[in-house]
Amino acid sequence: MDKTELAKLQAYLQRKFELDTIKVVARPKKKDSAEVFIGDEFIAVIYRDDEDGEVSWNLQMAILEMDLDD
Repeated sequence: MDKTELAKLQAYLQRKFELDTIKVVARPKKKDSAEVFIGDEFIAVIYRDDEDGEVSWNLQMAILEMDLDD
């Protein structure tokens, strides 16, 4: 993903979740995905899917049971 695509994804997520502290950052050595942060905390990976000429993105977020206890 290039810088323009990352910026568009970041703006979309910030609008959708009404949270300006969401950041979308390129992953080292990976071209098909980016990391998503809220502030300094890593929360998810977003994957680019370019199938049959149609582009979509999939957000994958793992929630650990111990995180629910906070």
